[in-house]
Amino acid sequence: MTATIIGILVGLAAVIFIASLRGFEKMTMYGLTLTGIAFLYVGYTWSDPLSLGINIFQALFFVFLSYYGIRKPSIMIAGYFLHGLWDLGYDFLQLPSLRPPHYDLFCLAVDVTMGLWLGILQWRVYNRSIQ
Repeated sequence: MTATIIGILVGLAAVIFIASLRGFEKMTMYGLTLTGIAFLYVGYTWSDPLSLGINIFQALFFVFLSYYGIRKPSIMIAGYFLHGLWDLGYDFLQLPSLRPPHYDLFCLAVDVTMGLWLGILQWRVYNRSIQ
């Protein structure tokens, strides 16, 4: 439970920080954040070749999602939720447990918080465009 609460707080801190930036393209910052989150797995798994290979692949997948998501917010939103699914499903790969304890819950909470925030922003933009 603590990991989830901390993850929500970190996600909120990230969206507040990105919102406060002046002169930066916000979607680029969200894309960089998603890419960074994905590459954390590479750093945790470098000592196991199979885990490393799988995590390099997933990190590159999220790089491309981030790249296309910068131009199309729905892809960025999907990227955050897909990364949350990655966090939940990672244990099903039956790889060595190299991540910190409760990292799955922490990272899932960050991903969902940021994905929900981006969804809210996109919904507001959409509603303004139809009025």
